[in-house]
Amino acid sequence: MTQIATVERILDSGHAEISVPRKSACGHDCEECAGCGVTGAAVHARARNPIGAAPGQKVVVESSTKKMLHIVALVYLIPVALFFLGYFAAVAASAGVAVQYTAAGAGFLLGILGAIGYDRRLRAKGGLSFTIVRLF
Repeated sequence: MTQIATVERILDSGHAEISVPRKSACGHDCEECAGCGVTGAAVHARARNPIGAAPGQKVVVESSTKKMLHIVALVYLIPVALFFLGYFAAVAASAGVAVQYTAAGAGFLLGILGAIGYDRRLRAKGGLSFTIVRLF
């Protein structure tokens, strides 16, 4: 996966801190909607800098698509899958409606807690790895 980033500062001879604009589904075309108040936030990350990019330069960075898809599946799909699993397990057990909803909510919460735990473990390992491939 490639993205455009800005080099914020040089960390050492082979690494730089980059700023990657966070993508949004809305496209931030604020003139066309009522406005949500969200500005284009940026994610700061450490990137390998084999080309020697300098602070302030726009660069193209590459990250592992496989790892990104794994994160997307964990954050979006697993909580929803556990929601339905909890709900249908309660239905199969002939539980009341309140128990069905509680089981569904508990499954969703379990999925969210798993995603949070994975995020903390990923950050402790250094997060996603970015590599600066060329100047923009």
